[in-house]
Amino acid sequence: MMDSATTVIDVKLPVDSAQEVDDGLDTLALLGEHLINSILEQEPLPVLTSIIENGAPLWYQNQAEGISCLHAAAYIQDVDLVKLLVEKGAVWNSVDYLKHTAGDIALSFNNVDIYALIRDAGIRSELLLSRLSSQTSLQATDSTTILRQADNTGAGSLDTFLSSRLRFTVDGHGQSICSIDVEGEEIGVMMGWEAGIMQETVRRLCQGHKNDKELKILNIGFGLGIIDTLFQSTRTRPTKHVIIEAHPDVLQHMKQLGWYDKEGVEILEGKWQDFIREEGLLGGNSFDVVYTDTFSEDYEELHRFFKYLPMLFSGSGSRFSFFNGLGATNAMFYDVYTHISELHLSQVGLDVEWSDVDVGESRDSRWGSSRQYFSLPTYRLPIAKLR
Repeated sequence: MMDSATTVIDVKLPVDSAQEVDDGLDTLALLGEHLINSILEQEPLPVLTSIIENGAPLWYQNQAEGISCLHAAAYIQDVDLVKLLVEKGAVWNSVDYLKHTAGDIALSFNNVDIYALIRDAGIRSELLLSRLSSQTSLQATDSTTILRQADNTGAGSLDTFLSSRLRFTVDGHGQSICSIDVEGEEIGVMMGWEAGIMQETVRRLCQGHKNDKELKILNIGFGLGIIDTLFQSTRTRPTKHVIIEAHPDVLQHMKQLGWYDKEGVEILEGKWQDFIREEGLLGGNSFDVVYTDTFSEDYEELHRFFKYLPMLFSGSGSRFSFFNGLGATNAMFYDVYTHISELHLSQVGLDVEWSDVDVGESRDSRWGSSRQYFSLPTYRLPIAKLR
């Protein structure tokens, strides 16, 4: 008898069935190419509709450039065709070989109508996925490339990240960097260039607050400590400053910097999910300012956090913000998730004011050898308050 450990089960389709699959794929490819070429040749809408009804796949991307039928429709700036394709289920967030979406193409032509059609299709799609995932016991996944691809490394898995070693360094430009190494690639967890964003965030969270003489602050995710240092540097130091941090290397870094000895500062070692429940933060604390910036958590977890905000707030004057890096390597993805986060905050009774912060174009001096997690020139800063 063959050893079960070495048994190989080889299941093959019958030759005829395998050939049928290949022939079917070839037919779909031909139909997909025909549809894209017909769009680029600006065939009349009835002709294009007929091609679609005859089975041309709307998900197909051509071999030459990786463009889809929606890309092609955006290229020729045909609003009616874009509307038809979206209604029939064209993939709103597919990217070509240059990493451009159909929405990016519309933006390049300054075609606001087509861009809005594609962006709104993305919002509807992501909201539907979010709703479906909340109704099942399955873990939700973000569609395609919006936030991150399936990734079991420290850059895409919270548990793996928490067991990864962090490096705290200073680059040749004097920029502080907190990073991890993922299969030989440096991944920035937090970088010094974010300081301008954090400074404006603290100003909008704290300035003019009715409790600015005795602010109680909750921050989730210490990172390099940029925002916590800024909180401590406000005109009146917070009377209570709670920091939730889970990574052991960050906690050790905080000890070395003396954060455990700072007056009014309380450090909770663990994930925010370990301390926050339906009744709010364990211990009954409430806060005037809440901020969160976690690494390796997807949008599902941020959305989940939103639901606890009313219980964490000390009153109607409380303010909330988060590091808005959602899909921030693509302008349309960023726009879609900015709208989605606003809708989800509205559902828990919070209204958001957005401010644009200029962070400049991506530069080598800013990123060095690190993978970029924010490559847009403008950061959209959210400040949310109870309605």
